[in-house]
Amino acid sequence: QVTVVESGGGLAQPGGSLRLSCAASGDIIGPHAMGWSRQVPGKERELVAEISSAGNLNIDALKGRFTISIDNAKNTVYLQMNGLKPEDTAVYYCYYLGARRYWGQGTQVTVSS
Repeated sequence: QVTVVESGGGLAQPGGSLRLSCAASGDIIGPHAMGWSRQVPGKERELVAEISSAGNLNIDALKGRFTISIDNAKNTVYLQMNGLKPEDTAVYYCYYLGARRYWGQGTQVTVSS
């Protein structure tokens, strides 16, 4: 069993930045990946970024504005979001991917002036 907890969401102005954090705890054994997806009400969940415990970028959908990084010592993944746009407004979900995928509860990101 793995528990995933996100933090760092909130309100940002267009062009601003936010940094999301996600800590995993529990049965974290061997190679794995962690990532972020986002969902707007009424739309399908969209994969944003994923990074392996070896540091390989598996998914990098918003390259150039969003940067994912991982700290294996802390079992924590970060999503640095720069140049935010109103269309980035969504609930951002973190996940841990090992033998199965574990999702966090989500954190709201709102981009508005």
